[in-house]
Amino acid sequence: MRVRLDSEKCQGHGRCYALAPDLFESDDEGYSVLKITGDVPAELEEAARLAADNCPEFAIELDEG
Repeated sequence: MRVRLDSEKCQGHGRCYALAPDLFESDDEGYSVLKITGDVPAELEEAARLAADNCPEFAIELDEG
């Protein structure tokens, strides 16, 4: 699984980094920043799904292929 974050859509609600702090963090303005590149470790896949499902702007996309 890979995570893509569309920073243009992000409005800084913070749900992703609150729900999946191993995958996301906040920048200086409160917008989300993806902490990993490449494949999501298997133990963090559920957190990635939770973050994507809870993003009100749909800024997080998962590629499970």
